Amino acid sequence: MENPEPMDELLAFFKALADQNRLKIVGLLSDQSRTVEELAEMLGVSVSTTSHHLSRLAKAGLVSASPEGHYYRYSIQTDFLQDMSQRILRKDVLPSIHRQQQPLTFEERVLKTFTDADGRILAFPKQEKKFAVLLAHAFTPFEKNRIYTGQEVEEILQRFNDDTATLRRAMIEYRWMDRSKDGTQYWVMTQS
Repeated sequence: MENPEPMDELLAFFKALADQNRLKIVGLLSDQSRTVEELAEMLGVSVSTTSHHLSRLAKAGLVSASPEGHYYRYSIQTDFLQDMSQRILRKDVLPSIHRQQQPLTFEERVLKTFTDADGRILAFPKQEKKFAVLLAHAFTPFEKNRIYTGQEVEEILQRFNDDTATLRRAMIEYRWMDRSKDGTQYWVMTQS
């Protein structure tokens, strides 16, 4: 896998080490390379169990095997560990791991469900609470202390959905926006 996310790489690393025998293998390989048979004997487990553990460690990039006659010698990948620690455990990467774990807010979930990648509203939900999130999303371009023509309001709302009448009417009903009696001018209502 090329350039895995820091979270995924750390999880793979810690899962690979989340076993007593695998930790022992890393310890045994830290001073010298060894064969599966040598490791199995030192651990007091079967060769197949040791092979399984080595496979998990190799998949995480912690050990490598090199042929030696009819056997393979396993070695710890110190270069990999140093490279990973320099890439993943940097001060700018660790906070990003925390942010990856943050659950989406209600508003983010609604926007993810009901808008496309460009922020256009795909459908209006029946639930008013969700509709209000989408309405607030479409309301963001409007500025206080500015008078908009009906055409300007139409053009702004068109960016969000073709049903501009529903959006415009709701903004007035929610008292986020008001208009002149003839509908030619619109403005943002000041919130008290």
